[in-house]
Amino acid sequence: MKASAKYVKIVEWSEEDECYVGSAPGLIYGGCHGSDEKKVFDELCRIVEEAIDFYRKDGKPLPPPTSGRDFATKMQSVK
Repeated sequence: MKASAKYVKIVEWSEEDECYVGSAPGLIYGGCHGSDEKKVFDELCRIVEEAIDFYRKDGKPLPPPTSGRDFATKMQSVK
């Protein structure tokens, strides 16, 4: 398993920006954006991989993983 699989990646539509916005909470601040949802996700995956490489090259510990926390089920109960 890649280290990047341990981090949740979110792509959502932003009404304010009128585009898709990708983020990886807990790992990177900011993210990426664009008009094609799949392309934004692909770019986000690359950014997450690069962020992990930067942490490792700098000898810094990675932030705690965010995957495996069952976000999908938790989000279903949000109203």
